[in-house]
Amino acid sequence: MWSRPAAFGATLLAVVALLGAGCGDSSSEAHDPIGDGSLGVVRVERGDAIQIRTMTRLSGPVSHGLTTYHQASVFAVEDYGTIQGVTVEVTGLDEQCTPEGGQQAARTVIADPAIVGVVGTSCSAAATGASPVLSDAGLTMISPSNSSPALTSDLAGNPNEFYRPGYFRTAQNDLYQGEAVASFLRDAHGAGRVAVIHHGDAYTKGLAEAFRNAFERVGGRVTGFVEVDQDATDLTSVLAEFADGAPDALFLPVTRPLADYAVSQVRASDALGEIILVAADTVLNVPFLELEENEGIFVAGPDLRYGGNANQATGRTADQVMQRFIDETGEPPVRAFWAHSYDAATLLLDAVLAASWLDDGALVIDRAAVRQHLHQVTGFDGLIGTLSCDGFGDCGPAKMTIVQSLGPGNAEASLRNVVYEFSPPQP
Repeated sequence: MWSRPAAFGATLLAVVALLGAGCGDSSSEAHDPIGDGSLGVVRVERGDAIQIRTMTRLSGPVSHGLTTYHQASVFAVEDYGTIQGVTVEVTGLDEQCTPEGGQQAARTVIADPAIVGVVGTSCSAAATGASPVLSDAGLTMISPSNSSPALTSDLAGNPNEFYRPGYFRTAQNDLYQGEAVASFLRDAHGAGRVAVIHHGDAYTKGLAEAFRNAFERVGGRVTGFVEVDQDATDLTSVLAEFADGAPDALFLPVTRPLADYAVSQVRASDALGEIILVAADTVLNVPFLELEENEGIFVAGPDLRYGGNANQATGRTADQVMQRFIDETGEPPVRAFWAHSYDAATLLLDAVLAASWLDDGALVIDRAAVRQHLHQVTGFDGLIGTLSCDGFGDCGPAKMTIVQSLGPGNAEASLRNVVYEFSPPQP
């Protein structure tokens, strides 16, 4: 059996949540542990704490709000309380939004056999590096914001390229987002010709391809489909090429700051200045929506209208968690998937509870049982809505929305300014 080492090396933005007065002590929930020990167990000795990690992007050229997902996980851990009388510690690791960064962070995780699971990554690109490492080590990861179809399935029962056992997410599968954008452009705007820019990574290319396939299915034509380096600043030649195809719209499943450059240069183009601009959920955040040049742009992503939704594991509502952000950080969460992170953390904690039992004062956690529990999740009430996990780890709601930016000073209102809704047909 594995036991916790005496110390764990410090990591970037190490934040510890020691739970003394959370939502309550989960030890009162009697249960029979599940699992077969096939992936090993973690033994938390008396006086030690259960260890989980977050893996998010904590560095980069556009840094504001990058700690949002980690902070939401910390709040969830604190609100959840102890597990069978044992406290939980959560520390943050930087996955750098790259496959190499994800792999490095994952190797840091598996070097400590006391860790039972990971909330992350924030970027799909990082997950392509992290997921194989964590899966092979028998760990579980559950992401709040990975949405690339490549990480789970084609939604028709077939695994995609980067799916690995032990991977789950509360974010949507971008096959839904691609279909939502395609339907929006055809139904709401009658667009027949669209150009697309992507980075070539798991997230942006995966979403671009999902859109292209969906748009062509509804009779549209993609007139340009171009990979642009995410560090590019001059898109003159790409936009000139697009103009030759006379598109009605431009879809931008790209990250900042490239999205900023693309929008401003399109606005300045005589040939493309009046084109319909649609961005993706990577820029569904306050900093992007505050930019003057982005007024009027459409942004796709998950439905953020949480209303009175409450997380069933902690009893906290979305409004209460948002208020805690304001009270403790001085502002509301600026990135869209904060509630997804809160829900992901509580799903992981519920799985640890289901997979654990007390043995002579120590808490024993079956790694295989953590995965088993998550695969059995159905009808879980979260901040983001009802979550149910399929066989490939997709747990999040499929409903998508399109919002339109109202301009500077109105970013929060823009996030609620829904102009189109999409839900996939029920089987």
